[in-house]
Amino acid sequence: MNLLPLTFAFPLVGYFLLAFSRGRLSENLSALIGVGSVGLAALVAAWVGWNFHVAPPADGHLTIVLWQWMNVEGFAPNMALYLDGLSLTMLGVVTGVGFLIHLFASWYMRGEEGYSRFFAYTNLFIFSMLLLVLGDNLLLLYFGWEGVGLCSYLLIGFYYSERANGNAALKAFIVTRVGDVFMAFGLFILFMTLGTLDIQELLQKAPDVFASGDPLIVLATLALLGGAVGKSAQLPLQTWLADAMAGPTPVSALIHAATMVTAGVYLIARTHGLFLLAPEILHLVGIVGAVTLVLAGFAALVQTDIKRILAYSTMSQIGYMFLALGVGAWQPAIFHLMIHAFFKALLFLASGSVILACHHEQNIFKMGGLWKKIPLAYASFVVGGSALAALPLVTAGFYSKDEILWEAMASGHTYLLYAGLAGAFLTSIYTFRLIFITFHGEAHTEAHAGHGIAHNLPLAVLLVLSTFVGAMIVPPLAGVLPESVGHAGGEAKHSLEITSGAIAIAGILLAALLFLGKRSFVNGLAKSAPGRFFGTWWYHAWGFDWLYDLIFVKPYLLLTRLLRRDPFDQAIGLIPMLARGGNLALSITENGRLRWYAASIVGGAVLLLGALLLA
Repeated sequence: MNLLPLTFAFPLVGYFLLAFSRGRLSENLSALIGVGSVGLAALVAAWVGWNFHVAPPADGHLTIVLWQWMNVEGFAPNMALYLDGLSLTMLGVVTGVGFLIHLFASWYMRGEEGYSRFFAYTNLFIFSMLLLVLGDNLLLLYFGWEGVGLCSYLLIGFYYSERANGNAALKAFIVTRVGDVFMAFGLFILFMTLGTLDIQELLQKAPDVFASGDPLIVLATLALLGGAVGKSAQLPLQTWLADAMAGPTPVSALIHAATMVTAGVYLIARTHGLFLLAPEILHLVGIVGAVTLVLAGFAALVQTDIKRILAYSTMSQIGYMFLALGVGAWQPAIFHLMIHAFFKALLFLASGSVILACHHEQNIFKMGGLWKKIPLAYASFVVGGSALAALPLVTAGFYSKDEILWEAMASGHTYLLYAGLAGAFLTSIYTFRLIFITFHGEAHTEAHAGHGIAHNLPLAVLLVLSTFVGAMIVPPLAGVLPESVGHAGGEAKHSLEITSGAIAIAGILLAALLFLGKRSFVNGLAKSAPGRFFGTWWYHAWGFDWLYDLIFVKPYLLLTRLLRRDPFDQAIGLIPMLARGGNLALSITENGRLRWYAASIVGGAVLLLGALLLA
């Protein structure tokens, strides 16, 4: 267990070696350091996990204090690591899936300018995410939280020579910072009321200090939720995620599968005891997730960029996790988080293989007929897409998503269940729309298959984990997160499984009917007046960017134009102007003429006498 600090020390060392090399290292050496550091972290994580399993620590958790961070008037947070079943699960996802993404990236990024810079950023990303999930206090967690935000900015804007990429990076940075500010407010409230930011102490003290529904705990959890929706791209701070596709495809896999977007889910699960004291906010978590998953599903239906479709699917799947958290299905939420990391990393890496095979083409309508040319990418999309659509029995996604739907039903939140089922139907349609248009039909471009172990191994491993094999990995969450209300199941659960499975299959069949062949019905529908209206509306993600531009961006720009000549600055500038004017006026009197001086003395004396007489 004492090897635990090495899990984030290796990526940090890798970052420093690559960053200070200033691009002088060869691609092979850069890949060895970048991939190797995360691989070593994954090996250490596997060793720690094995020891945790065979020799569980007392009370089911382990705390390793590295040093005291600061001590200011009783505020003495430690630089300490906390390992339990939840953080161990996240540790495995971040290092394991992160290593496979790094390995694939060593193939994908070959020949790109800034090869070593790319791995420096990704190593720092892994380091920050590990601090986030292993920190035993909210201050250390927040440090990692801000670290992944910084790295996301660097990686999304990796191709900085194109202005649009820089704008996408800036957008992600600003929107997530809005959530981070809310989260900071939450930390302030918790520290002022409970006197600590240690997570376990907070969970112990909160029930003694706050009654259920207390305004302060409601405000604190609402602020934490603000931070969570920012990082996890949920309504209303979801607008940055699709534009984040401007970064290299392995970056999309890293952000969307193993790291950043899952941080909000982890935060709520880790502080679940606080949210249980604010049932209104916990219910709001479920509503946010339900609305987001449906809105993202409709947006994905009409996208043409292969990566943006997957981006909206990520938004939707994170919505399922928030829905699960909102109904108290803590363990199913983390289970789906893990399964989602498997199949979403597979889909993004396979999309990277497709993009390179098609000479950096990302429009699915300019592809077609690729299933024979790139069979491994096709198989990855079929398996990963089936897991995303929750195809019954054979895919991992079915088992995790079905648990969430059952918990929504068992908790009595019927409308959340219906939202989840509607989202499942939409997911099947847009996922297989993507597969059918990209890999079937008439070919519109030449393609060449990727090769090499760095390309094939990550896809093969994630492909297996996206099947029912991945569902056999059970996160060790017993005793860490509360049991769900519908844990027992029964005939009602089996009925729901059949229903959800039938919905998934129906969506796939409908997608085949609509998008295989000439697609005449869909094309005619798209050209109709309602089709153009809804197609445009959904393509622009329900117009949230337009709305925020109208409410926030344009007034801000107007204010900057009005204050271009800052009136306050000009008012303050009057002081030196008066001083200079007074100096000029007095300097005129110093002319060296005796009569002028005598007259000035007499005039001054007259003024003084006049003042005395009037007084």
